[in-house]
Amino acid sequence: MKFLRVGNIGSEKPALLDNNIIRDLSSVIKDIDQDTIGDGLINTVKKLDVSKLPQLDNNLRIGASVSNPSKFLGIGLNFLDHALEQNLEPPKEPIIFSKATTCICGPNDEMLIPKNSQKTDWEVEIAFVIGKKGKNIPLAEAE
Repeated sequence: MKFLRVGNIGSEKPALLDNNIIRDLSSVIKDIDQDTIGDGLINTVKKLDVSKLPQLDNNLRIGASVSNPSKFLGIGLNFLDHALEQNLEPPKEPIIFSKATTCICGPNDEMLIPKNSQKTDWEVEIAFVIGKKGKNIPLAEAE
């Protein structure tokens, strides 16, 4: 099961993908955002008979996975091959940088390139959503 936001830009609705069927979650939650994501959403959905949720058109646009995220962090040179192709030494510690959350879009959305851009690097290999706050969590307690 995967959580999605589907529909036109600016009017996406929460949904889930279950056995290749997109199901409408809007009767359960208003949106998938920093207030609903995490254990609360997962536990709520586990209690549902998802087969009873309305089925949506599988051709709907898939939007950004989370509405209005509070931050967007990136990890630079996160693959050995990428560091080597850039002729750079792999970093000993992660290179962490932030991006504007307004640059987040759906997987098939057009990417707007600034008119005067000399070089645009659009690659992102991994994306994930952290659904629970935490700090200095011992590895044994991480979920």
